Amino acid sequence: MSEASSHLLICSCEKTMPLDAAAIGRGCGGRITQANQLCGLELDRFRQALAAGAPVTVACTQEAPLFREVAESLPQAQLAFVNIRETGGWSKDAAAAGPKAAALIAAAGEGMPPISLVTLESSGVALIYGRDEVAIEAAQRLADRLDITVLLTKPGDVTPRRTNEFPVFKGTIRNARGYLGAFELDIDDYAQPLPSSRAKLVFGPSRDGATSTCDLVLDLSGGAPLFPAHELRPGYLRADPRDRAAVERAIADAGGMVGTFDKPRFVHFEASLCAHSRSGITGCTRCLDLCPTGAITPDGNSVAIDANVCAGCGSCASACPTGAASYSLPGADALMRRLRTLLQTYRKAGGSDAIVLFHDGEHGEDIIDALARFGAGLPANVLPVRLNEVTQLGPENIAAVFAYGGSGVAVVTRARPKHDIAALRRAVEASDAVISALGFGAGLVRILETDDPDQLRSLLDAAPAGVATQKPAGFVPRGAKRGVLETIFRELHLAAPAPVDVVPLQAGAPFGGVKLNVEGCTLCHACVTACPTHALSDNPDRAMLRFTESLCVQCGLCESTCPEKVITLEPRLDFKAWNAPLTVLKEEEPFNCIACGKPFGTKSSIDRVLAKLGDKHWMFQGANARRLDVIKMCADCRVEAVVNESFDPHAAPQRPPVMTTEDYLRARDAKKGDPLDL
Repeated sequence: MSEASSHLLICSCEKTMPLDAAAIGRGCGGRITQANQLCGLELDRFRQALAAGAPVTVACTQEAPLFREVAESLPQAQLAFVNIRETGGWSKDAAAAGPKAAALIAAAGEGMPPISLVTLESSGVALIYGRDEVAIEAAQRLADRLDITVLLTKPGDVTPRRTNEFPVFKGTIRNARGYLGAFELDIDDYAQPLPSSRAKLVFGPSRDGATSTCDLVLDLSGGAPLFPAHELRPGYLRADPRDRAAVERAIADAGGMVGTFDKPRFVHFEASLCAHSRSGITGCTRCLDLCPTGAITPDGNSVAIDANVCAGCGSCASACPTGAASYSLPGADALMRRLRTLLQTYRKAGGSDAIVLFHDGEHGEDIIDALARFGAGLPANVLPVRLNEVTQLGPENIAAVFAYGGSGVAVVTRARPKHDIAALRRAVEASDAVISALGFGAGLVRILETDDPDQLRSLLDAAPAGVATQKPAGFVPRGAKRGVLETIFRELHLAAPAPVDVVPLQAGAPFGGVKLNVEGCTLCHACVTACPTHALSDNPDRAMLRFTESLCVQCGLCESTCPEKVITLEPRLDFKAWNAPLTVLKEEEPFNCIACGKPFGTKSSIDRVLAKLGDKHWMFQGANARRLDVIKMCADCRVEAVVNESFDPHAAPQRPPVMTTEDYLRARDAKKGDPLDL
């Protein structure tokens, strides 16, 4: 709402909430129209705003369908909606919520990039996996809508049907993979029923290793789920056969799984940035350790993310240190632009001590709505920000709140979260350590695990008071995740009330340095070859190992690759090192060829080779000691010396003859004394 030509319509919802038009005007600008019943008696004000042709923002989401219907006659109308009622107007602190309303209205104007979609197609080929008549009954009810096959694992007495509308087999699923439209199942103990089965199904000879493909699986076996995080696997429905209501829901859901379905591509992945592996040595495994659905698998030097299986928790993007995996709903830069607008507008409208409350669209919106309708509502300084999943939050998002002038961060989750929040906990703990070290205050980043609206209000009221920066950042974040992350932490340091140069972090943090045992390093540069981010680099003109700390993601590949084992990781946030030029970890003078004087190798590496070969190898012992001079020559001079000196590489000492079985027996008998010689 910063454009002068825009038109904002705000409504008191029949005078159930106060409207601070002055604060909203300071924050948003543009033309503002107030109403008390915009969706009813004053609907003409909305029509007049549309007729003017300017972009229109309506501060109401409840009646958005009505407003869109009215606007159908003007298809070119630019409409936006924002909720300021449940998020601030219906609260015991509503009189002070004007700056919050302005911030929410302004942030709603931040456009989000389009969403990329993944298409799943199902022809309705369904496998019903069960034990008894419950599976047979479910198949009978779905047979007119789906192409059904029933697989019974260790079945008891199952009465044969008079007419075989669908096939029934025996078997136990040993392994399952896939998703809606593309399931593959490995089945053991597979057998067909005998057509002569009379009182109960009798199965013929069984075999292991059968395979089956289908579009969806309805699991009524009552056994262990076939997939990790099974409730998030598209096309896999599971219900306890003893729970009739759950079975009914599963049958209803299965009947609708025919056709084409679109799901968001939650994560954007760039394999070239991945630090998983190099030369067969494993480095970063953060995303592999966190993915609840098994959508991420190793794939050579990087990992592969199956977008068809991905459930969108965002833990991989939250933990990925290089930005190879980044969340798309929205991207890191788009989310931080929204935070920038939110906090700048809040401050411009007169607000202070802002706490950003991150929440999802299901649990979060429900608990905020319930708190507004039946409780005290949100505090006036708490600015809610909706995310697709709160587990997508990374340290860059949390740092942005404080860099842009916020005083605290809260993340509301279910008491029993749908997704594992291990990655979120790490991001919160690491961020809180940095925020505290920089002088903002301790305990300002919190996870609120609750299903109780009143408890949410109590936890927010008990938030510790933080120190907001007096010099908030104003930069507009653009670009890829890692670049945005680096920029926001630099800005956070500049905005800090009490900046320090170094903040120690826990192992696994995405920032840090390396410690080098200089005496043991031979400048072989194996670590340079392995480093996926080029944090470690060489110098083509000198024997040197250099380090750029801002690029280090603590993947550990250098530590694992180093043949001398002289590198160790040091997780930390060193702002001074970030702003310094390349650090030289080790530098040596080159070794000069004793024949032509050309520099090659390093003195330490040549000395090490000489120490290993001198007086220890037949080619360099005694009269052959002069051959050590060849080691001290460059490649060209070495060839010339070998030719001129006529070194014979095959002039090795005579090796002992190969011993045969007869030789060993003869030697043994000689020791005992041969009885034939007596």
